[in-house]
Amino acid sequence: MNRPILAAESVTELGTEVVGAVLVVGSHGGLIACYLGAKAGAHALILNDAGIGLDKAGIAGLAWLDAIGMAAATVSYLSARIGDGKDGLERGIISHANPGASAAGVAAWMKAGVAVRLLVDANAPHSPPPSYAEGRWKLGQVRELEVWTLDSVGKLLPDDAGRVLLIGSHGALHGGRPDSALNHCGHAIAARAAAFNDAGIGIDGVGTTRLPELARRGIPAVTVACTSARIGDGRSMHASGVISCVNECARSAGANVGDRLADWVATL
Repeated sequence: MNRPILAAESVTELGTEVVGAVLVVGSHGGLIACYLGAKAGAHALILNDAGIGLDKAGIAGLAWLDAIGMAAATVSYLSARIGDGKDGLERGIISHANPGASAAGVAAWMKAGVAVRLLVDANAPHSPPPSYAEGRWKLGQVRELEVWTLDSVGKLLPDDAGRVLLIGSHGALHGGRPDSALNHCGHAIAARAAAFNDAGIGIDGVGTTRLPELARRGIPAVTVACTSARIGDGRSMHASGVISCVNECARSAGANVGDRLADWVATL
């Protein structure tokens, strides 16, 4: 079958061109990312395993997609940059495949460039994706500061300016683009502080590349270790996240590697 094979930086930035395509996307393989990829109408997905992490959250979406009959796999975070689907297609090595992808011949240690050609002939999803929860919750307030948890950067709103944002997304710039650090519809969000998941940090140290760019904007920003909080789950970051990397603004605001994220947020 003649299906397009496409690469994208993030499931939060997909258009109609992905409908029916085999899509290699830089996003993690967690629940919300897989939901967004399926909702966009892709035929099959290859994502990044994001270091797998706590509760295997970095690949949790593979089983969720199998429930709707969608073939999906992940590449190892050590083989390709998270946030960069083109790199995933060019350098990615498959780490996990769900039953639909396995039935099409996709297997661990296979190059992503080989896997996509097999996924062209994978069975199409038999059901649309079920609805996903809102993905935004107001956690509370630290003095005058509102603290919000977001499961994805795709849930950012203009009103998030001035808020403390605990975002379940990975800490990598999309395709290395500085304008993707903390933006909504092309507009920079001037958060009071921000936290992301380090996705295992990964190849080329990509999992923390948002932090220097946010420092240039004067925004304290940190990542939490993927082994301490579920990627794609903002509330998990507050519940158990441990800081793994800080930018200069965050260090000046009292953040230190090894601190509990919740403890730092309480001091802002």
